[in-house]
Parts: sequence; structure tokens; C-alpha cells
Amino acid sequence: MKAKCILAAFAAAGAITLGAAAFVVPAFAASSSVIKALDPDKDGTVDLAEAKAAASTLFDQLDHDKDGTLDRRELRGRVTAKELKAVDPDKDGTLDKNEYLAVVEQRFKAADPDNDGTLDAKELKSPAGRSLLRLLVK
Repeated sequence: MKAKCILAAFAAAGAITLGAAAFVVPAFAASSSVIKALDPDKDGTVDLAEAKAAASTLFDQLDHDKDGTLDRRELRGRVTAKELKAVDPDKDGTLDKNEYLAVVEQRFKAADPDNDGTLDAKELKSPAGRSLLRLLVK
């Protein structure tokens, strides 16, 4: 019973387990302040270009060794081992910026069920939206 309560608390807080790694999506992840930060044209939504711009900035921040790629350690649970294998065409165990942005585009499309090319707060709060935010927000 106690374990179920603890698991429920993590789920409510937005903790997402990815294989052996856990990545916590903050409760504020799709708040208006995050949308504003991702939305330079201030239309209240995030489009693919805005998402890719944020992802590009985050990629540069995560690339601690400045080799132009992100390995599993640098990705810190943002991409599962299975996803990494699937989106790593050269099979080198890392993602370069183009590969990373391809994952962003995949997740963006998954978070946009109405296919209008933009994500609002409700879409960003969905599981697919939170998955995308892991690639956009530190």
C-alpha cells in the first residue's frame, strides 16, 4: 500500500521512468511561462520551427564535451535506449544535432493530434507533449 502511494505521488508529480533512468517532467512543464519561453511570436502556441529552435539551444547546452553529439549520458533519459537505437542511423550510439532534431519532429507530430502544425498548452500537457518537452526544456 505504501509503495503504491509513493508511485502515485511520483506519477502525479510527472515522474516518467525510461528504462533504468528516470526523468522528471516538472509540473510546470506546460505552464504559460514555459509556452511563452518557447513562443517568440507570442501567438500562444508552439510550432515546429519554435520547437526546433528550443531543441537546438538545449542540444548545445547538453553537449558538455562539445563534440557535436549527445551520448546516453548527455541525453540523461530524454531518449530511451530503444529510441536511441531506432533514430541513430549511423549506429554510433550518439545523436548529432540533425538526428536529435529528427526526434523532435517525430515527437512534435505525435503531440499534434489535430495536425494544425501548432501545440497549445493542452497538447503540451499530454503524454506526447511532455515527451517532446523533455527535448526542449532543461
